[in-house]
Amino acid sequence: MSGLRKLEKEYREIVEKDLQAHAVCAEKIRDYIKNSTAQYHGRCVRTLYIPKLFTLDEVELFEKLIKTLYGIFYKVIEHYRTDAEYRELFGFDRRLEKLILREPAYDCPIPIARIDLFLNEETGDFHFCEFNTDGSSAMNEDRELNHAVALTQAFQEFADRHPVTTFELFDTWVTEFMNIYRTFQDCKENPHVAVVDFMESATGEEFKIFVKAFEKQGITAEICEIRDLRYRDGGLYSPSGNRIDAIYRRAVTSDIMKHYEEVSDLIRAVEEEKVCLIGDFCTQIVHNKVLYKILHDERTKAFLTEEENAYVKAHVPYTVSLTEGSFDYGEVLAHKDRWIIKPEDSYGSKGVHAGVECEEEEWKRFVDDCMGRGYILQQFCRPYVTDNIDLVKDKEASFSGYSNLTGLFVYNGKFKGCYSRISESEIISTQYSEMALPTVIVQEKEGMA
Repeated sequence: MSGLRKLEKEYREIVEKDLQAHAVCAEKIRDYIKNSTAQYHGRCVRTLYIPKLFTLDEVELFEKLIKTLYGIFYKVIEHYRTDAEYRELFGFDRRLEKLILREPAYDCPIPIARIDLFLNEETGDFHFCEFNTDGSSAMNEDRELNHAVALTQAFQEFADRHPVTTFELFDTWVTEFMNIYRTFQDCKENPHVAVVDFMESATGEEFKIFVKAFEKQGITAEICEIRDLRYRDGGLYSPSGNRIDAIYRRAVTSDIMKHYEEVSDLIRAVEEEKVCLIGDFCTQIVHNKVLYKILHDERTKAFLTEEENAYVKAHVPYTVSLTEGSFDYGEVLAHKDRWIIKPEDSYGSKGVHAGVECEEEEWKRFVDDCMGRGYILQQFCRPYVTDNIDLVKDKEASFSGYSNLTGLFVYNGKFKGCYSRISESEIISTQYSEMALPTVIVQEKEGMA
């Protein structure tokens, strides 16, 4: 991956030629973002001056790793459906289990996902961080950040030297959404689509752009509070009175189960196949972090191929339940930097504790407090560090190292784009110093530059 290193070095040299001029130019990024739709509950996304660069080599790597990973996912989902003993490993609520075991309504078990991973950009090796198959988001952050960085002198000079492109993440999803919907038994030629979530958790601006993308393809769509859907006369209706044919579900399963009685109309419509729910509840098999542990379980190894088991061993961090007797307590306390604690079923980095960020006593307290309360203990993966410069915030900034996390958007089983995040610390989380970068693809393979 030396081609990528050369490109990053070249971009840095463009900036270093006249740091003062680029510091002034960075104001364009700040001003654009301040007035953009890249906001979540009043908070603007933070970014740096240099975008995340990838080449066609990385795109090819992403496509291949998703193909292998999804082959494993599909086998796990099938065994969950057919093997009652295997199902018990997941420990799901019986109501959720019943929803998952319904006959599949369409062909694709995981319609949309963002697969987060740590990529070593020197070697091409990688380790998975999270499988976000519910509520996958941040498409709009990448879109707006790319608009912002394109205003800068450095980007314009770099783009004059190299053919560059960005990922389009809205129209492509609508196309794949409709491809999936057309495999639904009672699909309509012109369905009415609802984008649904618990609105206190929703990325509202992003939803609006998805609605526009549906409308651009001649499909009527609206945003709905999931609790306000009503089932009557054999159909599911939005608060505005429209009968809903298909749902783009952004509400995560854990939130639905917490508010199960409040969303009973949706549940009934789904169970009676009066609406097409994209994605259906089997996504929880992959979304729940207990899968990390189960992928290393002997019962999973038994139905995976030798190559698939090697893939899991190489790329899925070793994981156990944070329960008494399931791990070496003394070893975990003595080597805290090797471990991270995560809730089995949460999102947005809530409840995550990393040993590298803790003092010894604090780490012991987290281990003890989380013991037996629905947490996993996972091998900590150190992120790959690249240089960047925070001229957007500080005109006097200098280059510094930042940890990287790459999210792969997957629509209908196909890799479609990236969400790039960075942090000043080794923990890339909104709890710490997480920022996002626009992802730019240089249309060259190694050796072409």
